[in-house]
Amino acid sequence: MLLEAAGIRKSFAGVHALRGVSLELRPGEVHALVGENGAGKSTLVKVIAGAVAADAGSLRLSGEAVAHHTPALARALGVAVVYQQPSLFPHLTVAENIALALDSGSPWRRVDWRASANRARDLLARAGCSLDPRRLVSSLSMPEQQLVEIAKAIGARARVLILDEPTASLGAHEVESLFGVIEALRAEGAGILYISHRLEEILRIADRVTVLRDGQTVATLARGAFTRADLIRLMVGREISAIFPKREVLPGEVVLETRRLGSRAAGVRGVSLSVRAGEILGLAGLGGSGRTEFAETLFGLTPPDAGEILLRGSPVHIGSPAEAISRHRVAYLPEDRCRHGVVLEMPIASNATLAALPSVSRHGLLDGAAERRLTRGFVERLRIKTDSLYTPAGALSGGNQQKVALARWLAIRPSVLILDEPTQGVDVGSKSEIHALMSGLAQEGVAILMISSDMPEILGMSDRIAVMHAGSLAGILSRSEATQERILSLALGGEHAA
Repeated sequence: MLLEAAGIRKSFAGVHALRGVSLELRPGEVHALVGENGAGKSTLVKVIAGAVAADAGSLRLSGEAVAHHTPALARALGVAVVYQQPSLFPHLTVAENIALALDSGSPWRRVDWRASANRARDLLARAGCSLDPRRLVSSLSMPEQQLVEIAKAIGARARVLILDEPTASLGAHEVESLFGVIEALRAEGAGILYISHRLEEILRIADRVTVLRDGQTVATLARGAFTRADLIRLMVGREISAIFPKREVLPGEVVLETRRLGSRAAGVRGVSLSVRAGEILGLAGLGGSGRTEFAETLFGLTPPDAGEILLRGSPVHIGSPAEAISRHRVAYLPEDRCRHGVVLEMPIASNATLAALPSVSRHGLLDGAAERRLTRGFVERLRIKTDSLYTPAGALSGGNQQKVALARWLAIRPSVLILDEPTQGVDVGSKSEIHALMSGLAQEGVAILMISSDMPEILGMSDRIAVMHAGSLAGILSRSEATQERILSLALGGEHAA
């Protein structure tokens, strides 16, 4: 057995994170670990990785009992973790990041940069990508950073590989490449502990699944012994009738329109599309297709240098996020919530009102009572789980952090809401709530542009689907004609639709 965790318990300030969790991982096995945010998955991973000491229970790695666990010992015993949020140095190159993770020896030795670059190139190829090892990490997209982390884990020759939401920011093509990597590692005898909220992936690749709820092991099931509905019921303790509660809304006037919009800096070329009031326009495409860059151009982060943007039929110039927010009520929820969505050190109240400070200020001074009223309304509306409005955002689960990020933009009463991976890395219950909120906003007449790498989400929540390829619009599909195959064909530069 590669990994045996038995009766693991862990508490933080009296709060029980793990209540006797047990899990085993065999050589050549993909063992999925599922549960809502707050179920204990992250704490269990930290215990296995040596980052957190368990209060009780036992841990064995490759048959060896581990008493005083540390991250260094975990690595020595063949444990590698690829976390949902990449832990790369942004001002170093890809090759340098990989070298720092894998090289050992004297700090005064001579570095063979050519060999480091060649090794990085080889590991990236094994991870299914062709990144230039000389690129700075700060220039990489989230999917690209995730693939670099996977390349690091491959280079470490891990026997126990823990993948925490590895496909959260990957497109369909990258997901297929990752599954190929997993199959190769499994064939070499490695064990993969696979954590994901994408239940379709679990059904496809997992040999066994362990379900956690409220810090406890609810069940461990073998392949073929469970359905998607079974997993949802075990995870949340109740039936969820609709993960994609899409409501039919009669679209109104065109709120946002772009005509051959382009930005050389962003790599966006000649994009023409429109979004109506009450419509959810899905924006699909592979990693690097220009989806996020197009959103950043609309929001003024990388202003356009070609084409035009029209709001309710009138041409506008959006040269900065401040203009987008204050003049045009255009809101943008970015894909990386920890870096750009919420300020982790700031309390919920400060995060929720950050974009709407004029509405909670008097004569240039913050009105604490107004801030509390506005925040309390969003905490209740979005069902944000917290004991206090002044809890730091970093103390919340991923799903609740995403809701706080949403609250910030709802506070400006947007006419256009751009959502980049709105349910990335959140549990099935929070995902359902966020989808219901999106449907409600559409009913209120908000025009929503939703970027997503989650194919069921794109198909389930969109009225129309625009697909991008290489910075350009490859085609637009109606809800009735959209299929996973047609979307992927467009994303790969195949058939065209309008």
